[in-house]
Amino acid sequence: MTHLTLQAVTKRFNTAYAVDHVDLSVPDGKLVCFLGPSGCGKTTLLRMIAGLETPSSGSVTFAGRDITRLPANRRDFGMVFQSLALFPHMTVAENIAYPLRLRKTDKAAQSRRVTELLELIQLPHMANRPVTQLSGGQRQRVAIARAIASSPKLLLLDEPLSALDAKLRETMQVEIRLLQQRLGITTIMVTHDQREAMTMADEIVVMEKGRIAQVGKPLDIYREPVSEFVADFIGLGNIVPVTYDGQGGVSLPGGQQIIVTQPARVPQSTTDIRLLIRPEDVCVKPASSGAGPNRLSGTITFIRDVGASLEATIDCAGFTLTAATTPRETPGLMLGMPVLAELPPQACKLIAAHAAH
Repeated sequence: MTHLTLQAVTKRFNTAYAVDHVDLSVPDGKLVCFLGPSGCGKTTLLRMIAGLETPSSGSVTFAGRDITRLPANRRDFGMVFQSLALFPHMTVAENIAYPLRLRKTDKAAQSRRVTELLELIQLPHMANRPVTQLSGGQRQRVAIARAIASSPKLLLLDEPLSALDAKLRETMQVEIRLLQQRLGITTIMVTHDQREAMTMADEIVVMEKGRIAQVGKPLDIYREPVSEFVADFIGLGNIVPVTYDGQGGVSLPGGQQIIVTQPARVPQSTTDIRLLIRPEDVCVKPASSGAGPNRLSGTITFIRDVGASLEATIDCAGFTLTAATTPRETPGLMLGMPVLAELPPQACKLIAAHAAH
């Protein structure tokens, strides 16, 4: 069952379109990430779902009911803002109980629910502590507990982890995901961090200039992006302009021909085509291993060694490639070393340079 449906949702500020005719269905019980660069419309879209902004046109339907113009306080949604918006003069327990107090829940039921949520977020010993004395990760958990205190039907998260340091952020990504799965609550999260989206989401909605560029499971979007924008935004990718002969043959900027096995998705008439190959799919071979199909001569110009993995930049004739490998796979890589970069045909994707708008 699809709980939330957006139809042709548009938001204009004067003549500028922040969100432009968005159609979207959010499946029940899933975690969906709105992903895109700053200014692409993802937060505006979330605010329209929350009832904090009214669409200029289009409709928002939840559980079969039109809520397009329903006030935010009558939608029964939980929301965690980027700033968290906790009340500094209240304790942890008082912050969590706040939405229950607003609903005039009786004191005994409030107390039971707060105790239950403190256990859920693993902070039972902090009930009476002022929120000003908590760490960033603890505050984050309290904000989520407050958002789910009244058992909302939908949880909305607006870049909730952006203020945290990298290590804590990764820990919280896992915690939020496990909590969402345990509760089975439909959740929409806004982020501009593609790793965060890949880690947490059942489904990713990639946004570009107020429109949806692609919707799909994280791995599908990573492996089968529909455009250069999506390929570039999700993960690291080698994106090279190529000439396509319409029959599977592709010429690189240096003139060398390579073979691709899945050219079908590119329109025959498209001239502005890119070759996408992910760094982990580029095989680095010694120059002495000899020429062959889809092997390009190059020179190592940069190496980033992070211990367990290596990232090597290879200068080929007319363009560069990044290869992700390990010291065990390619021992002895050095700057200036001549190598062969092998591009497996099944890993080479042809994509349109720009999405068709």
